[in-house]
Amino acid sequence: MSSLAYDLTLAGLAVGSAAALTGIGLIVTYRATGVLNFAHGAVAMVCAYVLRQLAADWHWPLPLAAAVTLLLVAPGIGLALDRAVFRPLAVRGAGPDRTLVASLGVFVLLVGGAGLVWGPGARADAPALLPDDPWVQLGTAVTLAAGVAAVTRWTRFGRELRAVVDNRPLAVLSGIDADRVAAAGWAFGSCTAGLTGILLAPLLRLDPYGLPLLVMEVMAVAVAAGLRSLPVAVVVALGIGVAQSQLTRLHPGGSLEPLVQAVGANLFVVALLAAAPALRGLDSARALPDTPDGGAPALRTGPLPDHDGRAWLVCGILFLLPLGFAGGDLRTAVQVPALGVVLLSLVVVTGRGGQISLGQAAYAGLGALFTALLTAGRFPGLPALPGLPALLLAVLLTAPLGLLTGRPALRRHGLATALATLAFGVAVSRFVLAQPYATAGLTLDRPAGFTSDRAFYVLELVLLGLALLAVAALRRGRTGRALAAMRDHEPGAAAAGVPVTALKLAAFVVGAALAALGGGMLGMALRTFDAASYDPVRSLLWFAALLVLGADSLLGALAAAVLLVGLDAGAAGGAAAAVIGVLAVRAGRLPHGPYAALRGAAARLSAAPEARLTPLGARVRDRLARVHGTQGRGPQDHESQARTPGSRAMGTRAASGPPAPAVRGPRPRSAPPPVSPTPSGRLTARAVRARYGGFTVLDGVDLTVAPGRITALIGPNGAGKSTLFHCLCGTLRPTAGRVLLDGADITRRSPHARARLGLARTFQQLAVFEGLSVAENVRVGAERSGVPDPAAATGRALDLLALDGPLRTASVAGLDTGTLRRVELARALAGRPRTLLLDEPAAGLDSAEVAALADVLRALAADGTALLVVEHDLDLVAGLADTVYAMAAGRIVACGPARNVLVEPGR
Repeated sequence: MSSLAYDLTLAGLAVGSAAALTGIGLIVTYRATGVLNFAHGAVAMVCAYVLRQLAADWHWPLPLAAAVTLLLVAPGIGLALDRAVFRPLAVRGAGPDRTLVASLGVFVLLVGGAGLVWGPGARADAPALLPDDPWVQLGTAVTLAAGVAAVTRWTRFGRELRAVVDNRPLAVLSGIDADRVAAAGWAFGSCTAGLTGILLAPLLRLDPYGLPLLVMEVMAVAVAAGLRSLPVAVVVALGIGVAQSQLTRLHPGGSLEPLVQAVGANLFVVALLAAAPALRGLDSARALPDTPDGGAPALRTGPLPDHDGRAWLVCGILFLLPLGFAGGDLRTAVQVPALGVVLLSLVVVTGRGGQISLGQAAYAGLGALFTALLTAGRFPGLPALPGLPALLLAVLLTAPLGLLTGRPALRRHGLATALATLAFGVAVSRFVLAQPYATAGLTLDRPAGFTSDRAFYVLELVLLGLALLAVAALRRGRTGRALAAMRDHEPGAAAAGVPVTALKLAAFVVGAALAALGGGMLGMALRTFDAASYDPVRSLLWFAALLVLGADSLLGALAAAVLLVGLDAGAAGGAAAAVIGVLAVRAGRLPHGPYAALRGAAARLSAAPEARLTPLGARVRDRLARVHGTQGRGPQDHESQARTPGSRAMGTRAASGPPAPAVRGPRPRSAPPPVSPTPSGRLTARAVRARYGGFTVLDGVDLTVAPGRITALIGPNGAGKSTLFHCLCGTLRPTAGRVLLDGADITRRSPHARARLGLARTFQQLAVFEGLSVAENVRVGAERSGVPDPAAATGRALDLLALDGPLRTASVAGLDTGTLRRVELARALAGRPRTLLLDEPAAGLDSAEVAALADVLRALAADGTALLVVEHDLDLVAGLADTVYAMAAGRIVACGPARNVLVEPGR
């Protein structure tokens, strides 16, 4: 090996060793806590600053400073994060998406805090802890990985760690102290983060943004290892480090040389871009977190009230106020409308569409870059354009690029989507926005006639107003309901007929267009193209800011823009990040957002003290109540008080007086008329097979659901009922066999396409759209199934299931299980299906509600609907089903009338 190759290999081993430490820390933290710690790089940066402060500024001996940093400060940060941030979320049963918000909050908080304490500037005097010998650093990483692997495999703590990761509630019931295990994981993860930061700081300039972003890039090591295998993480880290170092010798020449060199210098980014979409096991059912109490998802619906006219009036005054400033004072204000448009893109993608997007700064940067290239005449194949046409064309050019993040999100959710969009944002920043071959010498001139700050601010307000109108239109009506349905329950939206794939891609395309518009406006406001204004850290800051102030709120986007620009302009750099970080970290404790918390506190402070009776007044009140209670009550009142709650189950109401706020059961009346006068909707499964990882779940299943009849599917747990149900509904494609609807093969049809063909379904776990009212939930099913009159179909379904009256406009959040079951069934019926598949429809219902449900199902069958019911309640099946299929071990073992099948032994 030549001397140069050997030296480059040693340099690559040094970088790879630091990356291996990052992978080890991330994997241990994830395996101990279930949290993918996006703040790992920020912890590394803080520890590097602390070591520099102790050794360089306070002149402590380096060994002592390192011991304090690695043995006290770093583990202390981890323990503080565990106790103050993540343990409360674990106690509340928060999912991985809520922990994502919290970890992003910690990242932003630490970055902002470092900027406030040590300043935003870069420092090049970070002390080197280990000798400048790559073999020492390599030995450190390998020894640490081997030690962790040994502890995990051969010690009691390792067994407890594996138990907590596999099933935390069961581990707790077994006597394992899960909190202790999680605390140890956080302490160790933070210690490795600190060691990573200390090793990397001497190799580059230390600043609050660069080091956290670099560590976030080398997250590719842990992702490539599937967040499980320490040996794979070490090997991948060393391999990428050495390859990246060796590629610096590559000089192909020509116009491609800058791009090739950029790829070679950012091989960890390439690895993250490749590994993130392929990562398995991080998907979650929902894209954004629910409230801890199970109510409506506050971080989606947004705490700022868009319907409040006073709030809009205050916002309008604030945005018009800068027009009265002197010209020089507008230099900061012109950034606010531009950033507001960028944040509106997140309202579309995240707030309404429910997709986590950590790469919006990339689209904003591309919008600014394309605008600058078009105005300078440097865009390939196009002449120089004036400012405003160039901005609009840049938006059109950037919008289709939204598919680059939209397509990976089609089959991913939650953390997997977050990683994919983050990888895209980092790649664009490194390979396009930060490369001199694309951005050297670019300026951004303002449109003619709008060169002054005041005139340009007026133009920005006009563009912001148009963007607000466009986003408001997307949040209302048919499209708004479909987006909200997809956000709240994607499988339920598809079953209701919502084209989830097309809608998700459209949300990303519109989001990219709005981000490009805001990015171009921001570049014009600054009069230059500055890649630092669109770095990936900005994406994380913008995402966190919008979440805590209202992801689905127009006012939230505007307030976030004012807060981000105003704080950094009026205080030291990093103030905005610190404030947003605190709010994001507190999101788990403020489930409805800071606005609602402030309103609640103000209401409590301004409330008049509660009036209390004296003992004499209380005795007089009780005596009067007894007198009126015995003399003023008629016989009908006594009868009504004697009624049990179940007596209202059929939806009866009193002849006079206000309607009851809730009705417990559907009315026993006829179902909506069938779609066609001739019976149709026959659903047939022929020799359907399904396999999971080499295990046969369905083994040649044949089943027929006939029009006008109720067919039941029974069997023990694990028999394959749910898998067969998913094959019939389209959420799972069988490995063999066919599914027919009226003789037409629908095996490869998507769920929403089957819904449009007249096949509707309900879910075993409730599938309701918590951001919509009862009537809006039902209307989604009517609008997306192609019925001629959605309003009339919605009204009939609401009336049939006793959901009219006050319940129509009620939010589904907080309603009881029986009512939610009726909402879900009404949504399915609103599309006037020919075939209806019900997955355990009686789950969670009392006896009266079950009886009322049975009446409705019989009425539907009498009107010609084909019904398939998967149910464990054999008494309900016996009294309801015309034909019963019994399953065991993935096969149909019995079929026939209920009286014949249900008397078989071992049913």
